[in-house]
Amino acid sequence: MKLYIYIAMAALVFTLYQCQTYKKTNTGTTVVPDTTGSPVINAAEAIRLMKVEEGFEVKLVAAEPLVTAPVALTFDNKGRIWVVEMMGYMPDVYGKGEDEPNGKIVILEDKNGDGVADERKVFLDSLVLPRAICLIDGGILVAESPNLWYYEIHNDKPGKRILVDSKYADEGNVEHQPNGLLRAMDNWIYNAKSTKRYRKKGLQWIIEETHFRGQWGISQDDYGRLYYNDNSTNLMGDYFAPGYGATNPHQRTVEGFSERTVKDNRVYPARPTPGVNRGYMPGTLDDSLRLRNFTAACGPIIYRGDLFGDAYRFNAFVAEPSANLIKRDILVENGLVVTGKQAYQGKEFLASTDERFRPVSLYNGLDGALYVVDMYRGIIQHKTYVTPYLKNVIEQRKLSEPLGCGRIYKVLPKNKAAAKVKFNQDAKSLVALLGDANGQVRDMAQQMLVDSHHNAAVPYLRETLKSGSPLQVMHAMWVLEGLSALQTNEVLALLKSESWPVRMQALSVIPSVMNGSSYLYYVKALRDMVSQNDARAAVYIAFAAHYIRPFDGAAAQRLLLELVKKYPDDPYVASAVLSNLAYREEAFAEEVLALKPDTNLVVNKQLKSLVNRIRSSRKNQDPLMLAKEFPKGAALFASSCQTCHATDGNGIKSLAPPLNKSEWVTGNKEKLISIVLYGLTGPVKINGYVYEAPEISADMPGIAHSEEISDEDVAQVLSFIRGSWQNNAGKINAAEVAKVRQRLKGRQKAFTIEELGAD
Repeated sequence: MKLYIYIAMAALVFTLYQCQTYKKTNTGTTVVPDTTGSPVINAAEAIRLMKVEEGFEVKLVAAEPLVTAPVALTFDNKGRIWVVEMMGYMPDVYGKGEDEPNGKIVILEDKNGDGVADERKVFLDSLVLPRAICLIDGGILVAESPNLWYYEIHNDKPGKRILVDSKYADEGNVEHQPNGLLRAMDNWIYNAKSTKRYRKKGLQWIIEETHFRGQWGISQDDYGRLYYNDNSTNLMGDYFAPGYGATNPHQRTVEGFSERTVKDNRVYPARPTPGVNRGYMPGTLDDSLRLRNFTAACGPIIYRGDLFGDAYRFNAFVAEPSANLIKRDILVENGLVVTGKQAYQGKEFLASTDERFRPVSLYNGLDGALYVVDMYRGIIQHKTYVTPYLKNVIEQRKLSEPLGCGRIYKVLPKNKAAAKVKFNQDAKSLVALLGDANGQVRDMAQQMLVDSHHNAAVPYLRETLKSGSPLQVMHAMWVLEGLSALQTNEVLALLKSESWPVRMQALSVIPSVMNGSSYLYYVKALRDMVSQNDARAAVYIAFAAHYIRPFDGAAAQRLLLELVKKYPDDPYVASAVLSNLAYREEAFAEEVLALKPDTNLVVNKQLKSLVNRIRSSRKNQDPLMLAKEFPKGAALFASSCQTCHATDGNGIKSLAPPLNKSEWVTGNKEKLISIVLYGLTGPVKINGYVYEAPEISADMPGIAHSEEISDEDVAQVLSFIRGSWQNNAGKINAAEVAKVRQRLKGRQKAFTIEELGAD
């Protein structure tokens, strides 16, 4: 049989199963047994099953056996692709064998220049569920839970291995562990699902606390602001520089960080998608059995290339592997605030009818194309949360195998060449590339200059600060910072720039360059900006005051009070001021109230809320004592609960409501057990306040279907939670859990508050 006939027949069978495999009934979605399964389709045919925005095309970069189970990648300055292969993820519907050391870091190279990789080189193997990499300073960071390692690279082979962080990902399961390792404009490395950032200074690794961000995937825009999301959220991001604002441990949220950039979570799959974890729930699927809203959003990227055209500048692309699609969002900036909307209604930038198309990460390419990491597999949901419904779909659709697939694609305009930029070590050439139209090229040039400690570039960089374009000036400034060569007079000059983005970068670099001999100049410059009514700078000035305090506490205090006096009703300025106040909140609140007695002002409201929270937290139980009494419970809380509900039990913005002082935690035991076993669909009312999407995720997954979590484990984690923080409720035992489990045996769907309230 000729190949094209076989492909046509396979496509016909594939189309037929979509029409016949599923049907809607009065009681929800029913999976009708079929015999066709979901066949693996070769990469060329898989591309034909993709519907991409008109004027664009999808091209193959690599496919099995050259790459298998890819989850992340990065580019080196030779144009090669370094890929993370997570072969161990969900070997079957039960996740058995997940801890096998079969993960790899591989290097893919296009030797003949046709745009398709043709050589595979294994750099590292025998890894357990590797999840992220970052090339830096002649080596590579590799995230292999729970550790973050740094390997020296010698002729594409690993050299000395250094442990950077033994607790990089020591909590959460595979879906809820840190990842990303984004090397940002400010020369720090940031992560999703993490509160840590990293930086290499000589032989030393520095680890600092930063804001908690997202779940899987993280990217930056042209100004170094970060973007991310969680599985049910289209796009989130920061309005301000990533290094600022995470300095007050008492401050639960800082305005302008983890903001909902795009609030519309509707998706438009090209095929029926009943094989999602909660496909049985009313409202999850529409009448054509297609997913309504994001359930596995991940891998967001801000497009920064020069290939797509002006209409795509400051656009975001978001992957949704459960629905086999990639969404496009159009972002706009209004003052300090970034918001966005979906580019289309009723369709997507790219959507496939191939059930195994699983885009999990997106990247800007050095050639201006959009790169897509396709894990290409049937199972995408981790075992911790797989419902019996989804297990049935997986088994009937024959989605468990094969596991040895994977693809990398790139999307680009038709009839438009995607040419890679050639990098060399010439200082002048690299500085010129800091002004390239492609943001990925600018980033690479910056990183090469910093990594090579290219002091020969300093004269060219200084000249660029005076005469370059705004983007080139910003990158040049951060290269000088990375080389420890940025001078006070240069920063002061940039603070007076007519370009706001340049001033923004100059304000952002102050903590790195200010010292005991220069701080007075910065204090004067910042006070001048306040007096000149530079409103956009006000938030940054408030953040910067924190770094002035060690040199001159009185000057920092005066600066904060000046800002409060001028911007008392600005929520971003108020929140930035509060980020300075660790362990001084109550005294400052009294001072501000004397200065601005109107209690309805935003700054007074925020201060009152913060002070009340601090006073309340003083009543918390000792967590160490509870961990000793309920060791399994404390461990399970850390791995499955803490990542959404926070260590202090007060919940995390956009993810989950508080457990601390929640009547659902301290009240009826059976209701609480029911929620933990089978999950909860919002909204939920706690202490008179209604939490609902998008403030929190719409659903909390249950753990009743996990074979690894026993009744004793559930009892311990609930006892731990019921006695933690300011909760003081009775313990729960395994027999009570077993009783509820037996009563609800066979249940699949999550509870709603109405159901529980009716009990």
